[in-house]
Amino acid sequence: MRVLLFGTFDILHPGHQSLFQQAHHYGKTVVAVIARDNTVKKLKKHSPYFTEKQRLKNLQKTNWANKVFLGDKKKYFKIIKKIKPDIICLGYDQKFFIKDLRQMMVEWGLKIKIIRLSSFHPKKYKSSKYARYKIH
Repeated sequence: MRVLLFGTFDILHPGHQSLFQQAHHYGKTVVAVIARDNTVKKLKKHSPYFTEKQRLKNLQKTNWANKVFLGDKKKYFKIIKKIKPDIICLGYDQKFFIKDLRQMMVEWGLKIKIIRLSSFHPKKYKSSKYARYKIH
């Protein structure tokens, strides 16, 4: 089984590690797709702390995922056709694109299971909490 995760994966913390551990319960191969800087800025109304290239390198160093890719700059779901996941795991707080994701799956005739993963101390481990305290 191939499991796909989408995310910003900006300032990595134990909550991210938990996300990947949970994803590994659903499949042998876990693939992460990192949101592009322009996508993060558009959706979250602020730029990520680290650039997309640095976030890619940081996540690759952890070995939490078997493969790590940058997302498409314009068509967010295009990479789904390339990866061909059996399951897409969503973080507890991922709300963007859910309706679009389901619609795309119907249009493309894809049967991919979508699973919402559990939070891991969300009041303590959230990248936005860390970013406030970083000195730029």
